[in-house]
Amino acid sequence: MLSEKIALRLFASRLKSIARFEQYPEVVQSEQLKSLVETAKDTEWGRKYKYGEIRNYDDFVSRVPISDYEHIHPYIRRMMEGEDNILWPEKVQWFAQSSGTTNGKSKFIPVTPSSLQKCHYRGGKDVVSTYLNNVPESRLFSGKALVLGGSHKPVAHNEFVKKGDLSAILIQNINPLANLYRTPSKKIILMDEWEAKLEAICKHTINKNVTSLSGVPSWFLVLIKKILEYTGKHHLTDIWPNLEVFFHGGVSFKPYEEQYKNLIPSSKMRYLETYNASEGFFSLQNDFNDPSMLLLLDYGIFYEFIPIEELQSENPKTYPLESVETGRNYAVVMSSNNGLWRYKIGDTVMFTNKNPFKIVVTGRTRNFINAFGEELMVDNAERAILKACEKTRSIVREYTVAPVYMSQEMKGRHQWLIEFTTLPTSLEDFALQLDNALKELNSDYEAKRYKNITLEMPEITVSKPNLFYEWLESKGKLGGQHKIPRLSNNREIMDSLQHFASGKNFF
Repeated sequence: MLSEKIALRLFASRLKSIARFEQYPEVVQSEQLKSLVETAKDTEWGRKYKYGEIRNYDDFVSRVPISDYEHIHPYIRRMMEGEDNILWPEKVQWFAQSSGTTNGKSKFIPVTPSSLQKCHYRGGKDVVSTYLNNVPESRLFSGKALVLGGSHKPVAHNEFVKKGDLSAILIQNINPLANLYRTPSKKIILMDEWEAKLEAICKHTINKNVTSLSGVPSWFLVLIKKILEYTGKHHLTDIWPNLEVFFHGGVSFKPYEEQYKNLIPSSKMRYLETYNASEGFFSLQNDFNDPSMLLLLDYGIFYEFIPIEELQSENPKTYPLESVETGRNYAVVMSSNNGLWRYKIGDTVMFTNKNPFKIVVTGRTRNFINAFGEELMVDNAERAILKACEKTRSIVREYTVAPVYMSQEMKGRHQWLIEFTTLPTSLEDFALQLDNALKELNSDYEAKRYKNITLEMPEITVSKPNLFYEWLESKGKLGGQHKIPRLSNNREIMDSLQHFASGKNFF
């Protein structure tokens, strides 16, 4: 079996590459742009925007428009019908399906051979190499990695291509040797039916020596509780005493951290965040004492950033990596080896450091509340929830927030629909602590709350257990990488949840 020391030697070249882009970020990003443009110059997209004439970043910006999925979808549709050399010169046989939660529409992101090997799989290798470099005493490879993937296994879209969750595509294409260190089997991980999958995972993993976990915190928590219920144990370490790390991503870990520490009471347990989306593997946490993540610069991705306040303008200005500022919210724009060009991925980030470049994910460009000028971001909400829970000794399992608009009788406010694992003694005190935390974290919110001039106190509505999961299940989106929408600038999601809850007696 592979030892940790041998693994580190195998990954040594990646550690050197990471050190290089940490030291020379602008050079590496310039190399990425040049390589991408040169590779794609003879594609239909490349010919349309005259990639052969692009010599530098200014040329690139002047020729290529900023795009979103609606703009690029006609090209992707043709690729899915078997046409080649449209956005990228490689033959594309896989498309990652990424869907919303309020309707049935799906995005299909090309997964090219280059993006598979040089981005997604490279990210997985870098996570392991970084971890082992930080934890020389690790026994990671003495046991198995329990990976909880998506709920849509790859299926044939037509005779030309297959589609499915990114995690399922990665599992389907991974080197067979990696399966020696994974549990459960590929057959179980790729099961469609969520509850049957959980049952199968329990049966096939409780007697394994699991040393690491990988997945989305919210869904993994469901699995952990299922395993504890199945075995009659109180702590996960009673089942897997050698468990040492949880590689997590997809949603913020903050609301779940206390629950994990209660269920895994081990001083050697570590938590490492990654930022891996259908569009690409973007960053990883390389320091356990710093929650921000290192931006990965040599993955075949060229980055640009739009200040969040300029996002809605007709021609927003983009900034390359060297021009960003710390402490400012940006929408991420990427050009990459999966054929997405100057593409807004829909996420917002904030830089915490420029030497090296490190980020925190602050939310979604469509996942915020600015109904009253408060500009409340997901990061604000996550931190405020955490502070309110600490102050009131409560635990939040899931939540969503929406505005309650002003009327003639009353001012506006935010409605928080919360499913608690542990209820606070006083909901009024929880609301007060939440409000105070939001004021500390967001000066715009604080200004709107001043003497209740614009915003009233937050309204807390408590749901019965499992509302959010049953709501997702009703939409065919239970399990895997589907996420509960945290903040909405309208009441569509909140009203949908409340309508569903009223029919199910969830209040």
